[in-house]
Amino acid sequence: NMNKQMTTAEAVAQLRDGMTIGFGGWGPRRKPMAIVREILRSDVKDLTVVAYGGPEVGMLCAAGKVKKLIFGFATLDAIPLEPWFRKLRQAGEIEVMELDEGMFQWGLRAAGMRMPFLPTRCGLATDVTTHNDLRTITSPYDDGEELLAMPALNLDMAFVHVNKADKLGNTLITGSDPYFDHLVARAAERCIVSTEELVDKLELTLETARLNTFERYLVQGVVHAPMGAHPTMCAPNYGWDLNQLKRYVASASQDDGWNVYMDEFVRSGEDAYQAANGGVDAMGSLPLPTF
Repeated sequence: NMNKQMTTAEAVAQLRDGMTIGFGGWGPRRKPMAIVREILRSDVKDLTVVAYGGPEVGMLCAAGKVKKLIFGFATLDAIPLEPWFRKLRQAGEIEVMELDEGMFQWGLRAAGMRMPFLPTRCGLATDVTTHNDLRTITSPYDDGEELLAMPALNLDMAFVHVNKADKLGNTLITGSDPYFDHLVARAAERCIVSTEELVDKLELTLETARLNTFERYLVQGVVHAPMGAHPTMCAPNYGWDLNQLKRYVASASQDDGWNVYMDEFVRSGEDAYQAANGGVDAMGSLPLPTF
């Protein structure tokens, strides 16, 4: 069966306790949040989460689903500190592997290349090496340089949100920045994409082929999820929702704040989530931020 379409629930049903899962996007930008909300509604736990982190990291931490976090950063951009990540990090309730952004990318590349590690100069002579089990390797050539051996960040599952996809697993990222989604897809045993727009079959032209940053053979599932990145931005479709992000941030300093947030926005499902945020028309017309 070439039709890879599935529901959000079917995608999340493939998760098991203790898995290592990666997310595409970057901070509060084009994160697969509809899938994250479905994970929040599930019983899965003890996850190792790998991400250039945004609200998906904080929400999964708040819900007690994260055992270990492997990350380059965790931020909401316009709101610099991700509140729930900060709260659990400061309380020492999650294991962390905090990496230089370049090292993080190298770990994903190593996984996608099926290599155990890739050598780098990043991180040498810094506390990254004292706080993580990172080893060095000596160049076998005449230079004899000592390099840091960045281990592969192998993922059991990856979730990536795209602008357009077809049921065969072809994807288009039409925003100006594809981030490192292709590396996340390659690093994973299984990759599931959620998409704003779903068609039966994309016609890749010279114009659009470059927007297809990873091959369809890497994709095991396609979820049709309009507004699926909300409250993060999904350029060029819509911007981030600062009101919703502020509401989420507030939950970190309120009594029983996470439970209240879950009741208000998550537990009742995606239709209720959209209604609580003004409906798809309002969500889809959020202005794109200017940098």
